[in-house]
Amino acid sequence: MTHSNGHNGNSERGLTIIKAACPHDCPDTCAMLVTVENGRAVKVAGDPDHPFTRGFLCTKVANYEQRTHSPDRVRTCLKRTGAKGEGRFKEIGWDEALDEIASRYKSLASGNEGAETILPYSYCGTMGLVQSQSMDRRFFHRLGASQLERTICASAGTAGYKATIGASIGTDPERFAQARLILLWGTNTISANVHLWPQILEAKANGARLIAIDPRRTRTADQCDEHIAILPGTDGALALGLMHVIFAENSEDKDYLERYTIGADALRSRASEYPPERVAAICGLEPETIVRLAHIYADVKPSVIRINYGLQRHAGGGMAVRTITCLPAITGAWRDPSGGILLSTSGTFPLNYPTLERPDLMPTPTPRTLNMSQLGEALTNTFDPPVRALYVYNSNPAAVAPDQRNVLDGLKREDLFTVVHELFMTDTTDYADIVLPATTQLEHFDLHKAYGHLYLVINERAIEPLHEAKSNSDVFRLLAARLNFEEECFKDSDEEIAEQAISSNHPALKGITLEGLRENGWMRLNVPETFAPFAEGNFPTPSGKCELFSETMEAQGLPGVPEFIPPSESRQSAPEVAKRYPLALISPAAHAFLNSSFANLPKQLRQELRPFVEIHPGDAEARGIQNGDMVRAFNERGSCELSAVVTTRAREGVVVSPSVWWNKLSPGGVNINQLTSQQLTDMGGGATFYDALIEVERMSERRSLEDSPKA
Repeated sequence: MTHSNGHNGNSERGLTIIKAACPHDCPDTCAMLVTVENGRAVKVAGDPDHPFTRGFLCTKVANYEQRTHSPDRVRTCLKRTGAKGEGRFKEIGWDEALDEIASRYKSLASGNEGAETILPYSYCGTMGLVQSQSMDRRFFHRLGASQLERTICASAGTAGYKATIGASIGTDPERFAQARLILLWGTNTISANVHLWPQILEAKANGARLIAIDPRRTRTADQCDEHIAILPGTDGALALGLMHVIFAENSEDKDYLERYTIGADALRSRASEYPPERVAAICGLEPETIVRLAHIYADVKPSVIRINYGLQRHAGGGMAVRTITCLPAITGAWRDPSGGILLSTSGTFPLNYPTLERPDLMPTPTPRTLNMSQLGEALTNTFDPPVRALYVYNSNPAAVAPDQRNVLDGLKREDLFTVVHELFMTDTTDYADIVLPATTQLEHFDLHKAYGHLYLVINERAIEPLHEAKSNSDVFRLLAARLNFEEECFKDSDEEIAEQAISSNHPALKGITLEGLRENGWMRLNVPETFAPFAEGNFPTPSGKCELFSETMEAQGLPGVPEFIPPSESRQSAPEVAKRYPLALISPAAHAFLNSSFANLPKQLRQELRPFVEIHPGDAEARGIQNGDMVRAFNERGSCELSAVVTTRAREGVVVSPSVWWNKLSPGGVNINQLTSQQLTDMGGGATFYDALIEVERMSERRSLEDSPKA
């Protein structure tokens, strides 16, 4: 067997191993090895030499070759023949498809309303720098199309973290093994960050204490020493309660606060407003739990907090992350390489985004920006000018966008010209005028940074594109040529784009080259092996210190000092709504799905069984619901049908529906996003998926339970 970074390695068995990267929206960004036999991918595996991947892949990606060679792939270009939503098409050639798209775009751009009537819609169907944010950005910038504010997942937490720390830089994930206390706060690590788990298990074996803070008892919580079942959207209050105890008992690191922070006195004053009794009432906890957790956090060192993006999908989500992110400075946890906090490592990668995306190609005045979390509003309201063309890639908004009924109403518009570049016939392709066949990760080249470790990872093309599939970068090159864009950047190859991305004088990229990446498969950023980014301050904030008080926040009309911002929909913040819809809904990622990716594949569907909702026995009994009953979950925005799982994994007053199921594979043809709203977070313009009150009622139909779904 031959190892190769190209396509020419052969052995007597005809097998070649290609170096690749997992492209999906996950912190782990795994280095993969793809085994190719006679032009067909026959196996994918984790690279055993990669220090973070450690030779294994998650359940979603472990059989990725089956996704690539699925018989359900979109094979040719398609043109709609039925009504929007019916999913009826005829096959057409690439020339016809591209000519029609180019013709429509030329007409719109030259018309009275201009190119702002065209809206790209994409997110992280691939996280690759080439296929996710290079030639596409150049194309739409040059066209003068509306810009898309990509907020649907992480923008609130990113903004909150930046307000305190300055950038998405945190504890090196490879140092978690040496921690003595690990708070897993709003993260189901085993399902959503599984390659961090070996580090955590090593810490546990060495005597570390693991505490999960999550409204739901997840797989991860099962493995921890303690699970604190907080009410959804109250994380910021809990953080302030911990600060109250730490400051009141003089357990803070006064030296670290004096040297490396600003605003400590103001934060001390704010924390005094959040005694354990008040916080307990907000969070649905006992005051003793808050006091005990504060003692543990102040006393045990090194301590590290792993937060994830679930806790910021509330009205006050950005401020919650900002508040939690203050804790390591209060206790001086940053002094140790295994202490501090981690949300994302993405800010550690100093890539050359201006060259990658070319915002300088945009016309003057700069085109408007529309928020992807309010797609329904963008497609149904009378904007000036209205959105008349939508180009969807790397996303499935008919399934994943909030306030689904409004989104589907917009997609049904006969006057909306919609193009969808996809692998499979998703819920969104059913509303397309033109469908274009896309490549999978094994069929194109890319370069990946991570947001859960410190390595750049190369993805070599393992096999030729199947059927008539084309990559994102190839399609946008072809469209640029048809629109007569003459700038040289539209001729850049994928490899040239990758070189441009790492073209920087920043010391963290010193020694990292495309040649080195292709030879090794991956390279660690040029940061110290023992990486303690803020042991002596040096925060990338305006002040250079950890900003417990932020002038930037205050200038934006937000509290300069952290303050609890409640959910928009809860019994406390919306009592009248709660009378009609008394249950708080959260819809975290299903274990075998990644958002809506993989949610159509046989293996993953067998694992998840069916769309379900977890409901506490007390809530179920009050509604006459038994395990296995079909129920209707509803609020004023819509309704969907689910199978009830009666379990104490959901705390009383909270229901949990793991997602995202495709509409067409769900009872009634819709999913849980019928119930979510287009309201935005306090900062970052993020989606508030986990900020919804609903009611659940038993339906007459009952379905047998083969196996209870795992949390």
